Amino acid sequence: MGVHLLFDQFSDIQGRIDVGEVRQAGDAPGYDDGVAVVPQGNWVSLSEEEAERLRPDAATPPNMMIELVSQDLPDFASDDLQGRVDAAAALDPLGGRWPRRRHVSACNPAGLLTSTEDTTISRRIGLHVDNWDRLPYPVRQDSRRRLCINFGPGTRYLLVSDRDILEICRALGRDQEQHCPHTDDVRQYVADGHPLRCLRIRLEPGQGYIAPTELAPHDGSTSGIQTWSLAAFWLG
Repeated sequence: MGVHLLFDQFSDIQGRIDVGEVRQAGDAPGYDDGVAVVPQGNWVSLSEEEAERLRPDAATPPNMMIELVSQDLPDFASDDLQGRVDAAAALDPLGGRWPRRRHVSACNPAGLLTSTEDTTISRRIGLHVDNWDRLPYPVRQDSRRRLCINFGPGTRYLLVSDRDILEICRALGRDQEQHCPHTDDVRQYVADGHPLRCLRIRLEPGQGYIAPTELAPHDGSTSGIQTWSLAAFWLG
């Protein structure tokens, strides 16, 4: 796996991360032409052995790591969406140590297999790679990471694949000098029968992640959750 998970002790993440297979959405309602890549749903808990394989070593650059973070939140009423939006907009989550390049928040209802929607066609896109920086293959690792914090009130998940987009493009024989990796590569990889698994990382209110979302196919999820939640994002 090109993208690694930063953690101290296995007990810090034990019971918080599951792993399962993926599939294409097919005729599932609300998805992009049936080709979107979504979890199959056969989740099992991440074992300590599997977690150790994800651990970065001394040579792993920070922009290839997923870091789990936490943030103290104000006390909100359970139905206070605007209070959460305002708190997210006012927050400097890195305390001035890094410029805030972008802020956006997304309110998602409970029960979504994947959360990201292409609003131009009102269809969910499944596991995807971001393209804010639109860097081609040779310098893709220079892309900025994204910070996300769950502002609640519900739990939500980060879904992230066990192959990064550079591995996927290599397997597809993409031009390693000119090609700009894209979500279509993830979909073609799965359609061609290549193996791909997905981590599901639980994020309680106040928990979040810093992740290389232009390298790691990913999405959010509220599947199996009973309450809506607001996620806030920063890029940089």
